[in-house]
Amino acid sequence: MSYFADFFIRMKRRSNYPVLIYMLLNSYIVGEVLGVLLSVPFWKAYIIGLILYGVSLMLALSPVGEWFLRWQTGCKKIKSKDIINRLEPLFNEVYEKARKKDPSILTDVQLYMNNELQPNAFATGRKTVCVTEGLLALDDNQIKGILGHEFGHLAHKDTDKLLLICVGNIFFNIIVFFINLIITLISIAMHVVFFKGSRVGAWIIRGLQAITIGLMLKIWYLIGDWLILKTSRNNEYEADEFSMELKYDEGLCSGLESIERMLYSGNTPVHGLFSILWADHPDTRDRIKRLQSLGSEYKSELNFNNV
Repeated sequence: MSYFADFFIRMKRRSNYPVLIYMLLNSYIVGEVLGVLLSVPFWKAYIIGLILYGVSLMLALSPVGEWFLRWQTGCKKIKSKDIINRLEPLFNEVYEKARKKDPSILTDVQLYMNNELQPNAFATGRKTVCVTEGLLALDDNQIKGILGHEFGHLAHKDTDKLLLICVGNIFFNIIVFFINLIITLISIAMHVVFFKGSRVGAWIIRGLQAITIGLMLKIWYLIGDWLILKTSRNNEYEADEFSMELKYDEGLCSGLESIERMLYSGNTPVHGLFSILWADHPDTRDRIKRLQSLGSEYKSELNFNNV
């Protein structure tokens, strides 16, 4: 229970305001629609929605939910002894320092790997840090810097916040499905009664449905994406700072530049999971400049303009 209390306390950070606004608006819409569908007052519908939301969130945060997230992102246990012998000492060193700085990080976080060729890492759920196969191309200090960043996400409960958003979006999509179903049934009735089954009438009804529902959803998702990405970029800066406080800022900056160099060189294709993960990250130069402004003595060796 203390974990969840800590999570909601950390959600009040200013960097999370954009996504909190989105979640509140999302829950308001769900409550309003549930009230209409169930023919109950808004406050009752809102309570029902929160209960369903809570049950779904508990499932998402359970071992089953954690397993599903790993499966969805292709994270598997590392079987190669050579890779284990290289990564485990680095992981354990960073893990120990991260726990000393923030004891709220769980004691059973585990390291996984997926087969993406681009060097990267990400935290998911509450107990998973996953590195890509491509991360092995970086040196040990760079890997420790990036792992420190991922433990920053776990410390700040950023991964749980994403779960909260995903669960909320599932409920929103279910509501949208029922709205579309009701509109479709009404459209069929209007089509039969007013247009006597004519094709022109069907096109008119479908066109109006696509414009009203489709356009509204597109606008809403665009707003949601912008707010979520804004928060995600803020969280990236904070996770960078966490790694710096663990004394891994030079490795992190060097690792970020190595990844950026690969992107600019064109030797490493950018697709799949990597492109998704990188899309919500701030510009590498901005991240390094921010760490330097906080006291990092890292000297950049990469001139982005000449790559």
